[in-house]
Amino acid sequence: MVESIIAPVTSILELAGLAAIALGTLWATLIAGRGLVARSTPPGRIFHDYRLNLSRGILLGLELLVAADITGTLIVDPTFESLGVLGLIVVVRTFLSFTLEVEVTGRWPWQARPPAD
Repeated sequence: MVESIIAPVTSILELAGLAAIALGTLWATLIAGRGLVARSTPPGRIFHDYRLNLSRGILLGLELLVAADITGTLIVDPTFESLGVLGLIVVVRTFLSFTLEVEVTGRWPWQARPPAD
């Protein structure tokens, strides 16, 4: 029963992760393109904002892909080999998520937010 539900849920999470990355890239590109065409913002700022917006889409996509990996591996095929592969994938994706978080917010996830002015 559970296995018949987990496979589609895993597929949906994988598709959502890919869609988040693709749509985030498209959105960031459209915003940057609009800024370049309007020439209302300095190119350096447009590039900075583009990287931040792109990082947000990738970060969301990675989180969804990690969720898909966890549900797919732990529920459907919990062997020591698959758990090892899952662990490696989660470590790599978590490292990417942390570095993207630093890119977006300027601080590590465990650091306190600076006080509001």
